Amino acid sequence: MKKTIQTMFICVLLTLALGVAFATAAGPVEAPPACKHCKMDRTMFNSSRMLVTYTDDSTVGTCSLNCVITENNKVKGEKIKSIQVADYISKELIDAKTATWVVGGSKRGVMTGVAKWAFTDKKDAEAFIKQYGGKLATYKEVYEMAKKEPQHTH
Repeated sequence: MKKTIQTMFICVLLTLALGVAFATAAGPVEAPPACKHCKMDRTMFNSSRMLVTYTDDSTVGTCSLNCVITENNKVKGEKIKSIQVADYISKELIDAKTATWVVGGSKRGVMTGVAKWAFTDKKDAEAFIKQYGGKLATYKEVYEMAKKEPQHTH
């Protein structure tokens, strides 16, 4: 009986520790909390989220590159000041155009059939490729690739 109680206590502690670790790893992201187009939780998808800033300093948050394409299709004529994407490792926003991108591989992407992940450091991208496969790409390449994919209607 004592061993059962100890085992249950350990299980409860492990569950709490994992919950805290997950909550810390998936902390809240910058506004908005949900993707403008598909309403997916941007905190849950913090490694693929993007933020578009227009010249009037208004912003649109999305869960993925696919939803950035949807945004660009809906607001033709708007002037984009910057496009940021989450670094896959740190989850910090970085310039999408200067990021090192990885296309494909076994790690499932967000809102796409062909995964596209961004990295600040090329070495991190290469380590990702060793683990999951895929190939290096530029923002222009992943953007053009995403434009050719079926866009979801939101």
